[in-house]
Amino acid sequence: MYRSRWVNSPVFPAERKCFAPILFSTDTTPCPEEAGLFTCRTGEAAYGRDAGSVGCGSVSAETLDHLRATRTSYDKIADVYSERYADGLADRPVDRAQVAAFAELVRGNGSAPVADLGSGPGCVTARLRALGLPVFGVDLSPRMVELARRAHPGLRFHVGSLTSLDLPDGTLGGIVALYSIIHVPDEDLPTAFAEFHRVLVPGGHVLLAFQSGEEEERLHISERFGQEISLDCYWRTPQTVADHLTAAGLRLQVRMVREPYEDETRPRAFLLAGKPA
Repeated sequence: MYRSRWVNSPVFPAERKCFAPILFSTDTTPCPEEAGLFTCRTGEAAYGRDAGSVGCGSVSAETLDHLRATRTSYDKIADVYSERYADGLADRPVDRAQVAAFAELVRGNGSAPVADLGSGPGCVTARLRALGLPVFGVDLSPRMVELARRAHPGLRFHVGSLTSLDLPDGTLGGIVALYSIIHVPDEDLPTAFAEFHRVLVPGGHVLLAFQSGEEEERLHISERFGQEISLDCYWRTPQTVADHLTAAGLRLQVRMVREPYEDETRPRAFLLAGKPA
């Protein structure tokens, strides 16, 4: 059994942060100070990307402000959000089919673990586990992580950012990011996809889902569920996201767009890509 490792944080030396589980473990003991896990040193490679170590790309002060605002916003709405979307795929058969196809492809490429990035209440993480994958969840919001752990005590959830994955190179068999890249600014999307490529094993797969449309658009949300928040959403065309995946060295395999359900306002795009073997 492989357990989490503790490493020093270059940002907050007095604190500790948890090394996300690169191999599946049934040990779900939380790290006591994960709230600072996403933080990167401004303008420098975060977490000290030494050879054979963990790391992420350069992060600007603007990106840090964006991360803090997004984290705070989801912390505020986490309880209502988790109750309302306890199983966001329950009445979405087409969406479940994409997840099932992804799981089959990952299983066919070996036994490396899968990361559910932007795991929220943990329902997708739980579904991936039910499909036979060793999986853990990562979310920017500490409150979301707390609620996911409570709802799914047999699974692991960690605080982190998908632009700064605290994982060594070539350790994941797959990455799922359902509706989480919508909060990644345009200038940081190449960093996120470069991180995906870095941490995937050869032949590993990425499944993305996001609200889409015919034009690029940025939406700022200042209120949700009666809470004052500051949340930026980036609507992108499937082609735009596909181009970023290709630029990061990931090969597009499936592109699918479904029309919105009655409670949705925008089409949903699904992209499946793979790291060449």
